[in-house]
Amino acid sequence: MIYTQQKKLNTVISDFKKAGKSIGFVPTMGALHNGHLSLMKKALEENDVVVVSIFVNPTQFNNPKDLEKYPRTLEADVEKIATISKDILVYSPEISDIYGTNVSSDFFDFQGLDRVMEGAFRPGHFDGVATVVKKLFEIVTPTKAYFGEKDYQQLLIIKKMVEITQLPVEIIGCPIVRNEGGLALSSRNQLLSDSMREKVTFIYKILQKVKDEFVTKNISEINEFVENTFVEEKDFELEYFTIAEADTLQTATTREIDKKFRAFIAVYAEGIRLIDNMEL
Repeated sequence: MIYTQQKKLNTVISDFKKAGKSIGFVPTMGALHNGHLSLMKKALEENDVVVVSIFVNPTQFNNPKDLEKYPRTLEADVEKIATISKDILVYSPEISDIYGTNVSSDFFDFQGLDRVMEGAFRPGHFDGVATVVKKLFEIVTPTKAYFGEKDYQQLLIIKKMVEITQLPVEIIGCPIVRNEGGLALSSRNQLLSDSMREKVTFIYKILQKVKDEFVTKNISEINEFVENTFVEEKDFELEYFTIAEADTLQTATTREIDKKFRAFIAVYAEGIRLIDNMEL
């Protein structure tokens, strides 16, 4: 069932809540792939009812051309969702339903989580993300909400937003889903040519190499290796690579036994911006 009007969705959700049913929520921007579907499967396992939103959020785009190019495939998305379960509720609002006449972001103090990596290269991006997710949480009132670890920084930002606003929802992080070559599934992959889609598995191979070398080499050596590798790769433009503490996202300079670390990377291929990360 597709809901475009908030009032109708609210009525249905209210009935479920009165019946004591738990609600799982998967917010998306559409152009769905198996990564999204894995979140829905997890939500179905853990909840009585599942809601999926499909909404391309304008306030999280720094580049208007990026917003314009973002794939919109609602009909195909609904068909994919139906292959998982015909009982999933799909919420596909208009911009005015979410923002009214004031299409702008709220401002949050994420205590530095938003000032590194994606936040450093996309100012205001995470205020836009947190704003729309907060609004969707207030509409759907989920018990649990599911986010993929491909956008690991976003996952931590959402957890911090929930902590700040004290919204009664549990945030569940789910593993990255990759294709056979290791490429992290992303809606943006659809914009790549077939030949480039094969080449970009190079990003995953780099991260695997970093994970292997993290055991024996120091971080400065690994950083230098990655930068030099991309200098030689003319098909790709490295925007950033960093090894950071998994809990704070602060750039790491040395390994510490009592801390967890992840490698993060952003790369342009054919003008398409791709991000990935890997636990070390």
